[in-house]
Amino acid sequence: MKAIIFAGGTGTRLWPLSRKKSPKQFEKLIGERSTLQLAVDRLLPDFKHKDIYISTNLAYRNIIRKQLPQIPEKNLFFEPEKKDVAPAIALSIGILNRENPDEPIAILWSDHLVKQVNLFKKIIKASAEAIKKDPDKIIFITHKPRFASINLGYIQFGREVGKSSGIPFNEFKGMKYRPDEKTAKRFYNSGKYAWNLGYFVTTPRFIYNAFKTLAPGIYKNTETILSRYGKKDYIEHLKKTYGKAESISFDNAILENLDKSQALVVVEDIGWSDVGSWEALKEALQMSTYENATRGRLYLDHVKDSLIYNYDDRKLIVGVDLDEHIIVNTEDVILIAKKNSMPKVKKLVEGFNGTKNEDLT
Repeated sequence: MKAIIFAGGTGTRLWPLSRKKSPKQFEKLIGERSTLQLAVDRLLPDFKHKDIYISTNLAYRNIIRKQLPQIPEKNLFFEPEKKDVAPAIALSIGILNRENPDEPIAILWSDHLVKQVNLFKKIIKASAEAIKKDPDKIIFITHKPRFASINLGYIQFGREVGKSSGIPFNEFKGMKYRPDEKTAKRFYNSGKYAWNLGYFVTTPRFIYNAFKTLAPGIYKNTETILSRYGKKDYIEHLKKTYGKAESISFDNAILENLDKSQALVVVEDIGWSDVGSWEALKEALQMSTYENATRGRLYLDHVKDSLIYNYDDRKLIVGVDLDEHIIVNTEDVILIAKKNSMPKVKKLVEGFNGTKNEDLT
């Protein structure tokens, strides 16, 4: 079995730690390992390094080599520019389809936290066993919702139709991306919807054929790129051709248009969190709402429900009588904001483009 981890995002909601030159998946959000390194770690030793692939932007090549020296160079797939997810998946899957078209592959992401690692591995293994028996399918690995989130996608599942190694597989009934608050509450209360993590187990042949049928423009562009794969001028050819692909999400291009009989759904609680923002990171780490999430040199007195991260050991952060704050100190920026004001911070940082502060984005 193979696994491919996608690590091409920018992570503007984790500014000022996450920057264009070094996005969130390469930074130390939890302990002393980046979330990309953690994503690789939780596959070991079930997977060997030679069976793990990384898809990222060409600009992050050196960061990847430094953080993951055990991953072979040929296992790194590069996007020369930022597009949506569908072209990136088409390119990576297209390469793997040439090498091992029917070998099960797990599609994973680099910026998540998974607490129940053993269960996660068990699900991956069971899904691979199911795919070996029926290669013309995709298995969605979903999560029992903890609350009615409006920031995540949902997958509707039906009755149980089989098991592998004790892991049940359910019918796939459909999917919905980021519902409104009323719909999210209905999904949550129904017990028939699960969070869509973007984790799948399938075969390269199945996904690449789906692109050929459902997104022919992306498929043709990918085939043009891959006509030079392995040749000296491949990267140059990639840079000239990749940007011609339609910018569209994988969900919109492929998953929403699959025949429902072609998919199965695993619904479990693997302790998953999307740590795509400071608020989400705090929620993932806390045991209770009032607990603080902290890092670095701090002295706190009467502080609750806050995230305070200090990445500069030369300074001590002193906090007194604070409630619901986000404070992040880096070498060149100190962010101080109320927790519910973080959407304003994202817009503020986007406004730095074209100003003297652009180098801080």
